[in-house]
Amino acid sequence: MSTATTSERRVLIVHHDHVSPAGPVADRLTAHGWSVTDHLVVPAASFHAPGVAASFPDFANFDAVVVLGSPWSAYDHDLIGIWVAPEIAQLRAADAAGVPVLGICFGGQLLAAAHGGSVAASPSPEVGWSDIETDDASLVPPGPWFQWHYDRWTLPPEAQELARNAAASQAFVLRRNLALQFHPELTAPSLAGWLGNGGAALAASQGIDVPSLIERTDQEGPDSVRRAHALVDGFLQFVAGPQPICS
Repeated sequence: MSTATTSERRVLIVHHDHVSPAGPVADRLTAHGWSVTDHLVVPAASFHAPGVAASFPDFANFDAVVVLGSPWSAYDHDLIGIWVAPEIAQLRAADAAGVPVLGICFGGQLLAAAHGGSVAASPSPEVGWSDIETDDASLVPPGPWFQWHYDRWTLPPEAQELARNAAASQAFVLRRNLALQFHPELTAPSLAGWLGNGGAALAASQGIDVPSLIERTDQEGPDSVRRAHALVDGFLQFVAGPQPICS
Protein backbone atom coordinates (compact mmCIF):
# COMPACT_ATOMS: atom_id res chain seq x y z
CA MET A 1 0.00 0.00 0.00
CA SER A 2 1.20 3.53 -0.75
CA THR A 3 2.90 5.40 2.10
CA ALA A 4 1.46 8.79 1.06
CA THR A 5 0.89 11.45 3.67
CA THR A 6 -2.64 12.42 4.64
CA SER A 7 -2.66 15.37 2.22
CA GLU A 8 -1.51 13.11 -0.62
CA ARG A 9 -3.95 10.24 -0.22
CA ARG A 10 -5.13 9.06 -3.62
CA VAL A 11 -8.26 7.06 -4.41
CA LEU A 12 -8.94 5.36 -7.74
CA ILE A 13 -12.61 5.26 -8.76
CA VAL A 14 -13.36 2.68 -11.45
CA HIS A 15 -16.37 3.56 -13.63
CA HIS A 16 -17.47 0.68 -15.85
CA ASP A 17 -19.78 2.80 -18.01
CA HIS A 18 -20.12 6.47 -18.90
CA VAL A 19 -23.38 7.17 -17.04
CA SER A 20 -22.41 6.07 -13.52
CA PRO A 21 -20.74 8.91 -11.59
CA ALA A 22 -19.61 8.31 -8.02
CA GLY A 23 -21.73 11.22 -6.79
CA PRO A 24 -21.77 11.71 -3.00
CA VAL A 25 -19.25 8.88 -2.50
CA ALA A 26 -16.60 10.81 -4.42
CA ASP A 27 -17.73 14.08 -2.86
CA ARG A 28 -17.22 12.73 0.64
CA LEU A 29 -13.78 11.34 -0.15
CA THR A 30 -12.80 14.72 -1.56
CA ALA A 31 -14.13 16.43 1.57
CA HIS A 32 -11.84 14.19 3.62
CA GLY A 33 -8.85 15.36 1.61
CA TRP A 34 -8.52 12.49 -0.86
CA SER A 35 -7.36 13.12 -4.40
CA VAL A 36 -9.68 11.32 -6.83
CA THR A 37 -8.50 9.60 -10.02
CA ASP A 38 -11.33 8.43 -12.30
CA HIS A 39 -10.87 5.48 -14.65
CA LEU A 40 -13.52 4.64 -17.29
CA VAL A 41 -13.51 1.05 -18.57
CA VAL A 42 -16.13 1.11 -21.36
CA PRO A 43 -16.41 4.41 -23.26
CA ALA A 44 -19.77 5.74 -24.42
CA ALA A 45 -19.16 4.68 -28.02
CA SER A 46 -18.77 1.04 -26.89
CA PHE A 47 -21.72 0.91 -24.50
CA HIS A 48 -23.63 -1.57 -26.68
CA ALA A 49 -20.50 -3.62 -27.42
CA PRO A 50 -18.67 -3.53 -24.08
CA GLY A 51 -16.09 -6.22 -24.82
CA VAL A 52 -13.35 -3.63 -25.17
CA ALA A 53 -9.64 -4.14 -24.60
CA ALA A 54 -9.04 -2.22 -21.39
CA SER A 55 -5.96 -1.55 -19.33
CA PHE A 56 -6.23 -0.68 -15.65
CA PRO A 57 -4.04 1.46 -13.47
CA ASP A 58 -2.19 -0.58 -10.86
CA PHE A 59 -4.64 -0.69 -7.95
CA ALA A 60 -1.76 -1.24 -5.52
CA ASN A 61 -0.37 2.21 -6.39
CA PHE A 62 -3.35 3.91 -4.75
CA ASP A 63 -4.29 4.41 -1.11
CA ALA A 64 -7.85 3.19 -1.74
CA VAL A 65 -10.00 1.98 -4.63
CA VAL A 66 -13.73 2.37 -5.28
CA VAL A 67 -15.23 -0.02 -7.85
CA LEU A 68 -18.64 1.09 -9.10
CA GLY A 69 -21.61 -0.72 -10.65
CA SER A 70 -22.18 -1.95 -14.17
CA PRO A 71 -25.13 -2.79 -16.46
CA TRP A 72 -23.39 -6.08 -17.30
CA SER A 73 -23.03 -9.28 -15.27
CA ALA A 74 -19.81 -10.18 -13.53
CA TYR A 75 -20.02 -13.76 -14.80
CA ASP A 76 -20.74 -12.91 -18.45
CA HIS A 77 -17.19 -13.58 -19.61
CA ASP A 78 -18.31 -14.09 -23.20
CA LEU A 79 -19.32 -10.41 -23.22
CA ILE A 80 -16.88 -8.65 -20.87
CA GLY A 81 -14.33 -11.27 -19.89
CA ILE A 82 -11.58 -9.45 -21.76
CA TRP A 83 -11.55 -6.81 -19.00
CA VAL A 84 -13.41 -8.32 -16.06
CA ALA A 85 -10.82 -11.06 -15.51
CA PRO A 86 -7.94 -8.54 -15.32
CA GLU A 87 -10.01 -6.37 -13.00
CA ILE A 88 -10.58 -9.30 -10.64
CA ALA A 89 -6.82 -9.92 -10.70
CA GLN A 90 -6.28 -6.27 -9.76
CA LEU A 91 -8.65 -6.67 -6.80
CA ARG A 92 -6.68 -9.65 -5.56
CA ALA A 93 -3.44 -7.70 -5.90
CA ALA A 94 -4.94 -4.75 -4.01
CA ASP A 95 -5.99 -7.09 -1.21
CA ALA A 96 -2.52 -8.59 -1.02
CA ALA A 97 -1.04 -5.09 -0.82
CA GLY A 98 -3.45 -4.01 1.92
CA VAL A 99 -5.18 -1.39 -0.24
CA PRO A 100 -8.74 -0.69 1.00
CA VAL A 101 -11.44 -1.36 -1.60
CA LEU A 102 -15.08 -0.27 -1.59
CA GLY A 103 -17.08 -2.32 -4.10
CA ILE A 104 -20.54 -1.09 -5.07
CA CYS A 105 -23.12 -3.47 -6.64
CA PHE A 106 -21.16 -4.98 -9.57
CA GLY A 107 -18.02 -3.87 -7.73
CA GLY A 108 -19.14 -5.77 -4.64
CA GLN A 109 -19.87 -8.82 -6.76
CA LEU A 110 -16.36 -8.63 -8.22
CA LEU A 111 -14.97 -8.60 -4.68
CA ALA A 112 -16.96 -11.74 -3.95
CA ALA A 113 -15.66 -13.44 -7.09
CA ALA A 114 -12.09 -12.31 -6.41
CA HIS A 115 -11.96 -13.79 -2.92
CA GLY A 116 -13.61 -17.18 -3.19
CA GLY A 117 -17.31 -16.40 -3.46
CA SER A 118 -19.44 -16.49 -6.58
CA VAL A 119 -21.98 -14.44 -8.53
CA ALA A 120 -25.14 -15.69 -10.23
CA ALA A 121 -28.53 -14.47 -11.39
CA SER A 122 -30.85 -13.64 -8.51
CA PRO A 123 -34.31 -15.19 -8.29
CA SER A 124 -35.46 -11.87 -6.79
CA PRO A 125 -34.05 -8.91 -8.74
CA GLU A 126 -34.33 -5.55 -7.02
CA VAL A 127 -35.07 -2.17 -8.57
CA GLY A 128 -35.99 0.71 -6.28
CA TRP A 129 -35.56 1.89 -2.71
CA SER A 130 -35.45 -0.56 0.18
CA ASP A 131 -34.37 -0.88 3.79
CA ILE A 132 -31.87 -3.52 4.83
CA GLU A 133 -31.13 -5.40 8.02
CA THR A 134 -27.71 -4.29 9.24
CA ASP A 135 -25.49 -5.66 11.99
CA ASP A 136 -23.46 -2.45 12.28
CA ALA A 137 -25.28 0.79 11.53
CA SER A 138 -22.09 2.79 12.15
CA LEU A 139 -20.59 1.16 9.07
CA VAL A 140 -23.63 0.25 6.97
CA PRO A 141 -26.71 2.33 7.87
CA PRO A 142 -30.06 0.58 7.38
CA GLY A 143 -31.20 2.83 4.55
CA PRO A 144 -33.36 3.16 2.61
CA TRP A 145 -30.84 2.45 -0.16
CA PHE A 146 -31.31 2.41 -3.90
CA GLN A 147 -31.15 -1.02 -5.52
CA TRP A 148 -30.77 -1.97 -9.17
CA HIS A 149 -29.42 -5.48 -9.61
CA TYR A 150 -30.38 -8.74 -11.25
CA ASP A 151 -27.51 -10.78 -9.79
CA ARG A 152 -26.29 -11.54 -6.29
CA TRP A 153 -23.20 -12.98 -4.64
CA THR A 154 -22.44 -15.88 -2.38
CA LEU A 155 -20.09 -14.84 0.40
CA PRO A 156 -16.35 -15.54 0.25
CA PRO A 157 -15.43 -18.13 2.89
CA GLU A 158 -13.67 -15.69 5.24
CA ALA A 159 -16.03 -12.75 4.76
CA GLN A 160 -18.20 -11.29 7.52
CA GLU A 161 -21.70 -10.46 6.31
CA LEU A 162 -22.84 -7.09 7.61
CA ALA A 163 -26.26 -6.58 6.03
CA ARG A 164 -28.99 -8.42 4.16
CA ASN A 165 -32.62 -8.37 3.07
CA ALA A 166 -35.01 -11.01 1.77
CA ALA A 167 -33.58 -10.78 -1.75
CA ALA A 168 -29.83 -10.89 -1.21
CA SER A 169 -26.82 -10.43 1.00
CA GLN A 170 -26.35 -6.64 1.03
CA ALA A 171 -22.90 -6.03 2.50
CA PHE A 172 -19.82 -7.90 3.62
CA VAL A 173 -16.37 -7.02 4.88
CA LEU A 174 -13.19 -8.99 4.34
CA ARG A 175 -9.90 -7.54 5.56
CA ARG A 176 -9.79 -4.07 3.93
CA ASN A 177 -12.58 -4.82 1.44
CA LEU A 178 -16.17 -3.61 1.87
CA ALA A 179 -18.72 -4.94 -0.62
CA LEU A 180 -22.17 -3.38 -1.04
CA GLN A 181 -25.06 -4.71 -3.12
CA PHE A 182 -26.88 -1.36 -3.16
CA HIS A 183 -25.99 2.05 -4.62
CA PRO A 184 -25.02 4.77 -2.12
CA GLU A 185 -23.71 6.88 -5.02
CA LEU A 186 -27.12 7.14 -6.70
CA THR A 187 -28.59 10.61 -7.23
CA ALA A 188 -31.51 11.87 -9.32
CA PRO A 189 -29.21 12.95 -12.20
CA SER A 190 -27.39 9.61 -12.27
CA LEU A 191 -30.71 7.75 -12.26
CA ALA A 192 -31.76 9.88 -15.24
CA GLY A 193 -28.58 8.73 -17.00
CA TRP A 194 -29.36 5.08 -16.35
CA LEU A 195 -32.96 5.45 -17.47
CA GLY A 196 -31.88 7.27 -20.63
CA ASN A 197 -29.47 4.49 -21.60
CA GLY A 198 -32.03 1.72 -21.81
CA GLY A 199 -32.87 1.44 -18.12
CA ALA A 200 -36.37 2.90 -18.44
CA ALA A 201 -37.51 0.22 -20.89
CA LEU A 202 -35.83 -2.50 -18.86
CA ALA A 203 -37.43 -1.34 -15.62
CA ALA A 204 -40.85 -1.04 -17.25
CA SER A 205 -40.51 -4.58 -18.61
CA GLN A 206 -40.03 -5.74 -15.00
CA GLY A 207 -43.24 -4.03 -13.92
CA ILE A 208 -41.48 -1.05 -12.31
CA ASP A 209 -43.43 2.23 -12.23
CA VAL A 210 -40.68 4.48 -13.61
CA PRO A 211 -42.33 7.85 -12.78
CA SER A 212 -42.80 6.68 -9.18
CA LEU A 213 -39.16 5.58 -9.08
CA ILE A 214 -38.06 9.04 -10.20
CA GLU A 215 -40.37 10.74 -7.70
CA ARG A 216 -39.09 8.62 -4.79
CA THR A 217 -35.50 9.35 -5.78
CA ASP A 218 -36.21 13.08 -5.80
CA GLN A 219 -37.81 12.76 -2.36
CA GLU A 220 -34.86 10.86 -0.87
CA GLY A 221 -32.45 13.53 -2.16
CA PRO A 222 -30.62 15.14 0.79
CA ASP A 223 -31.24 12.20 3.15
CA SER A 224 -29.68 9.74 0.72
CA VAL A 225 -26.61 11.98 0.42
CA ARG A 226 -26.26 12.08 4.21
CA ARG A 227 -26.50 8.29 4.37
CA ALA A 228 -23.88 7.94 1.65
CA HIS A 229 -21.54 10.28 3.51
CA ALA A 230 -22.03 8.30 6.73
CA LEU A 231 -21.21 5.09 4.87
CA VAL A 232 -18.01 6.55 3.43
CA ASP A 233 -17.05 7.77 6.90
CA GLY A 234 -17.58 4.25 8.23
CA PHE A 235 -15.53 2.74 5.42
CA LEU A 236 -12.62 5.08 6.11
CA GLN A 237 -12.75 4.49 9.87
CA PHE A 238 -13.54 0.79 10.17
CA VAL A 239 -12.26 -0.76 6.93
CA ALA A 240 -9.55 1.54 5.60
CA GLY A 241 -8.35 2.54 9.08
CA PRO A 242 -5.41 1.07 11.00
CA GLN A 243 -7.49 -1.72 12.57
CA PRO A 244 -10.05 -3.16 10.10
CA ILE A 245 -13.00 -4.87 11.75
CA CYS A 246 -12.45 -8.10 9.79
CA SER A 247 -8.74 -8.93 9.53
